Amino acid sequence: MQEEQSAKEKVTEVIEQDIWGLIKEIWNAGFSYSIGGEEIKITVGLIVIIILAFLITSVVLRITRSFITSKLMDEDKMKFISVFKFIKYFVYLTVILITLSSTGVDVTILLTASAALFVGLGLALQELFQDVIGGIFIILDKSLLVGDVIEMDGRVARVFEIKLRTTRALTRDDKVMIIPNHKFISDTVFNYTQNHKTTREVVKVGVSYGSDVEKVREVLLECAREQKGILKKPEPFILFEDFGDSALLFGLHFYVSDSFVDPKVKSELRFKINNKFRLNSITIPFPQRDVHMFYPNNIQKQEEFEDNDDA
Repeated sequence: MQEEQSAKEKVTEVIEQDIWGLIKEIWNAGFSYSIGGEEIKITVGLIVIIILAFLITSVVLRITRSFITSKLMDEDKMKFISVFKFIKYFVYLTVILITLSSTGVDVTILLTASAALFVGLGLALQELFQDVIGGIFIILDKSLLVGDVIEMDGRVARVFEIKLRTTRALTRDDKVMIIPNHKFISDTVFNYTQNHKTTREVVKVGVSYGSDVEKVREVLLECAREQKGILKKPEPFILFEDFGDSALLFGLHFYVSDSFVDPKVKSELRFKINNKFRLNSITIPFPQRDVHMFYPNNIQKQEEFEDNDDA
């Protein structure tokens, strides 16, 4: 019995002194440096705790995002994910600070020592922060949604992705516009579909003076009714816009449900108008200028005198 007891004590002593002691040595191994007269020690244990905190936080955030997005519509999911990315970065930073503080590291020393670095980064990344803030405002006030048709810098595009820093839109010629989000705060942006999907478009045409204007209106409305893509309600209408220099100017106004493809509708409509005008003997005139020539009296008399001398 005594031999068994002594063997157990030896095993316990080996575990406590050798194995556990080795683990404690590895756990406390690291390096230290001083900031402002205060010593900060970075150990293996601290690094392991930070990694575990990161893993646990990532799992919790992933579960939270899945739980919330499962109850949202598709459009709201994209907006929430964009906001959630910003929240995720803030949570990670908070977890790191709490972890360091709980392990005995004075966080205020780190923040104070890094103040100059933070100021430099803030100045260097000023536009980046503007983009992030712009992205948050876009998502919160719903001034821009996925699927909206916008016009910026003279180009029309359909938004297909809103991120925290940039918004991506597809132009009519299938090119992707990457727009920094601060543009939506500082610049004027036309949103064709902010209030509703229906937009009013116009095709302008001029006819010769002396044309039957009632016939012109009838033909234009007929073209609009036959054209695919133009809504029946609200009905198309004609405006006699002006007496031009060489033509009577008319505007055919109509409504479409997808303004992103309206150039195709306008092109087909112009083909129809041209053909209908030919069938109905309505002329689209060329630009015209009348030139009147006159001679002052003294020049005319001089020419007559020269003609008499030649005779």
